[in-house]
Order: sequence, then structure tokens, then C-alpha cells
Amino acid sequence: MVTGEMSENAESRFSALLAGAARLPGVRVDREAYLRAALARHCSEDQLRQAMEETPAAAGIPLDVLDRVADASIRYETAKVSALSAAAGLPGVLALPATVPADLAQYVSHMLRISQKLAYLYSWPDLFSADNDDLDDDTKGVLTLFVGVMFGTQSANAAVGKVAGMLSEQMAKKLPQKALTHGVVYPIVKKVAQYLGVEMTKQTFAKSVSKAIPLVGAAVSGGLTFATFRPMSKRLKAHLSGLELARPVGGRVITGEVIQDEDRQAADGVKIPKPGRDWRVLKRR
Repeated sequence: MVTGEMSENAESRFSALLAGAARLPGVRVDREAYLRAALARHCSEDQLRQAMEETPAAAGIPLDVLDRVADASIRYETAKVSALSAAAGLPGVLALPATVPADLAQYVSHMLRISQKLAYLYSWPDLFSADNDDLDDDTKGVLTLFVGVMFGTQSANAAVGKVAGMLSEQMAKKLPQKALTHGVVYPIVKKVAQYLGVEMTKQTFAKSVSKAIPLVGAAVSGGLTFATFRPMSKRLKAHLSGLELARPVGGRVITGEVIQDEDRQAADGVKIPKPGRDWRVLKRR
């Protein structure tokens, strides 16, 4: 009975933290605006338009391009969250009751930002409803699983793969609601939320210790954030980029120009690259 109550409390704590972070200014990433800004230097205008209207995979954008863009976004979010965490450590022990909860909230908010950016690069649909300020259950479920992947939870990995498979099969532009609220994925979301609630409590304690000494606490807090946020983001990137949903559609190399379908033989006998990470841009002779 006690164990069950502790699990419920942990789940509730994480859900409240997630909902609170999602309401912070600047947390929600505009999918189309982000894709345009992130991919404009790497794609033709036609590809860019198709990536925004459909997905980067549908536009045939190679995974190595998406990986470079993803790495740039990870560097940006890591630098930002680390700087904010260091600033929160400046006041020292007297300000801990205020700075630690705020620091944890902004830490989770940046996890949500990088989760959205990586999801949109690797062909997930828009996670937030434009006409709803609240965090709906479907979005909450997906974001919980993404954070679970960042923490290395294997059940979250499997659940994200299952949801991605549904999106890929249905060519869906919205999250599969039944799977996230009533289907087989829902119990996994609850268990992952319970686990994350416990882990967040541990992080709160660690951050409290790191901020106890003024000035020194700033360096320790910023360094701790950098040391955890970047590899966690890389973990999510590796998982999302390896899913079927992220693979370029149609077997074509179309960065710069359309070359040829992979299942057709080139006239001069040159082997056409197979879709995946070893695609490269070919230029017309």
C-alpha cells in the first residue's frame, strides 16, 4: 500500500513538473518556423516546403543532414540551459528555496524544447495544439516517453518505437490518441512517469548541494547541468534518428536535385546510394 502511494506521488510530481514547464514562456517550439530556420541552409526551397507541409523524411532529406542540424540544436540548448543553471547558483544557500525549484523547472523546459526540435527533425507531427494552451494527455504521454528515453529507460525506448511505428504505418499528421490514452502504451507512460518522479527528486537534492556555496555553486551547478543535459539529448537523438519514421521516403537522393530512384539502374552503371545514413549529395556532371 505504501509502495503504491509512493509511486502515485512520484508520478504526480513529475506530471506537475512537466505541465508547469510546458507553460513557461518560449517552451513550445513552432514546428514550421523551426524547420524553416534549421533547414534553410541545407535544402532547396521545394524540399523545405515539403518538409514543413509533410515531414523531412517525405522531403527526402538525408539523415546525415538532419543529424548535423540536430547536433547544432543540442549545442544551443545545452549552452543556454547550462548558463541559466550557473546563474541560479550565484546567490548561494540562502536562496536555495527559490532557486532550486526554478532551476529544475527551466531544466525540464529545455528538455521539452530539445525534444520538440529533435522530434520535428526526425518526422514527428506537431506535438502541441495551436488552439489549446493546456498540455493534453496525448502530448503529455509522448513528452514523458521522450524524457524517459533521455534518462535511458528501456521501456520508454520501446514505447516511442511503437508510437513511431503507428505514425509511419498510418502516415499520420497527429498523434495516435488511443495508443497514448487507452492503449498498450498508456501503462508504460505511467511507469515511466513514476520512475522520472523519483529521478527528479534525486536531481533536486543534487542541485541543492551544488548551489550551497555562492559563486562556487554557480560553476558546479552549470557544469553538472552541462554534463547531464548534452548526453541525454544525444541519447534521444540517437533513438529518434534510428526509427523507421525518420528514414527518407522514396529511395531518392534529392538534396540539391533529384538524381534517380534507387531501384532503377543508372545509365552509366554507377551504383545509386541506398537510403539511410550513407546517402550523399550527387551532382549532375
